[in-house]
Amino acid sequence: MLLEPLDLAVFIGYCLLIVGMGIFVSREKKGHVKNSSDYFLASKALPWWAVGASLIASNISAEQFIGMSGSGFALGLAISTYEWMAAVTLLVVAIFFLPVYIKKGIYTMPGFLLDRYDTRVRTTMAIFWLLLYVFVNLTSVLYLGALSLNTILDVPLGYGIFGLALFAMIYSIYGGLKAVAWTDVIQVVFLIAGGLATTYIALQMVGSGDAWEGLSLLRQKVPGHFSMILSKGEMMIPDGAGGERDAYLDLPGISVLVGGMWITNLSYWGFNQYITQRALAAKSLDEAQKGMIFAGFLKLLMPLIVVIPGIAAWVIVKDGIDVGFIESMKDPVTGLVKSDRAYPTLLQLLPVGLKGLAFAALTAAIVSSLASMANSTSTIFTMDIYNKYIKKDASEASQVKVGRITALVAFGVASIVAPALGALDQAFQFIQEYTGFISPGVFAIFFFGVFWKKTTSNAALTGAALSIPLSVVLKVIFPALPFLDRMGVVFLVLAALMIIISLVEGKGKDHPNSIEINKELFKTSTKFKIGAVLIAGITAALYIVFW
Repeated sequence: MLLEPLDLAVFIGYCLLIVGMGIFVSREKKGHVKNSSDYFLASKALPWWAVGASLIASNISAEQFIGMSGSGFALGLAISTYEWMAAVTLLVVAIFFLPVYIKKGIYTMPGFLLDRYDTRVRTTMAIFWLLLYVFVNLTSVLYLGALSLNTILDVPLGYGIFGLALFAMIYSIYGGLKAVAWTDVIQVVFLIAGGLATTYIALQMVGSGDAWEGLSLLRQKVPGHFSMILSKGEMMIPDGAGGERDAYLDLPGISVLVGGMWITNLSYWGFNQYITQRALAAKSLDEAQKGMIFAGFLKLLMPLIVVIPGIAAWVIVKDGIDVGFIESMKDPVTGLVKSDRAYPTLLQLLPVGLKGLAFAALTAAIVSSLASMANSTSTIFTMDIYNKYIKKDASEASQVKVGRITALVAFGVASIVAPALGALDQAFQFIQEYTGFISPGVFAIFFFGVFWKKTTSNAALTGAALSIPLSVVLKVIFPALPFLDRMGVVFLVLAALMIIISLVEGKGKDHPNSIEINKELFKTSTKFKIGAVLIAGITAALYIVFW
């Protein structure tokens, strides 16, 4: 399938706008040479709306448009718990963690660990994050993005991966976070507008031309797809090999509210470089916190854009509404209906003009996340590895140059690895599970580092070192244990070990680098409080309605 001239014009216009914007904001005043603060923290000048938009653009990528729609196809609305719980998590991070980070004046999350613990903890986690960003995050986004190009335009997977990487590099590597963050504002507009257009068309198809009727029919035809809290055996989903498995393994009942989901979300939104870096680049703490409120409201909207279309695709396939649609959903190699092909297939149904807009939205989601991940990878390598072990007296210009080279290398490695993900049925769940190998350790060392003064460096190092081995052992010994529950168990084991080591080693004394916590540190503005209450209330109402 080829884009019509109008669709192509819309898409090319979007590409030129993003590249032009990236180049424009990357310019420096006459006589000013770009320094590390400019490149890695956008000169610490982002207003709240740019912070919020950049947070969402960095987060919403092919993982959500392709992966989460695929999970919506297989699992239903229950997968929305990642989005709705994230909205509440943003409040927790804004109140309890962000003030600490900004007070410390850090560039990176490993930098915080150096300030609180020691060099060993910093370096260990820096290496973990570099491997995670390149081999899981960048790789999966490139693969899912290329999959969409393959489904929509029949672009070979390899060319799609190369093209997306090249597009992201063109505007992001030179300008750094400043180019990434300011173009994200435009990306979010395309993302939401194009996403809503796709949802509308999908619902129209289910409702025989009436979108509201289509939304009503979804709950009537597949009520099981609107259950937020799943029980064992309640829903069987495709396993990607022609068989089925229990959806409970992905979303284990009440654990999504009180268990491992909190570890996943707090690790991602609170201790993840390519997310927190946006808040660290804000003009002030108040601007950063208001940006997180803005992002929280957008997260509440995301299931309408990325999950509902997947459920609609399930109804179309289940009821045989469109034979061509069903054929397009099938994997060309196995001939099986593939969950992650739901969203790209829906894009083919859009009318001329809207198709170009929706394709631009999908591309915006992909390249904005790629740019963010690569920039954060370069930030960690430059500030926590290069400056520490390779050239301790590196000049500002040298740091910026190394950052650019690192981003280029990260894109290259991810492009080589990305095709290996083709065997997965739900790439979103792959990302969550394997990110979850490190999340319990990350959560433990940050949580105890901020809130328990007695936590020692050796205790933190133990938590960092054992997170992956413990996760692997539990996965092998208890393969039927849902990965979110496994994360909870690993965290409890690590927490117990860290407490014991800290008490024995520190002999009950506070660590010399412990953080002084007081009420003044956690004060927030009235506007923030109002936004927080609204987000918490809306989230609670959604769970009550769809329980």
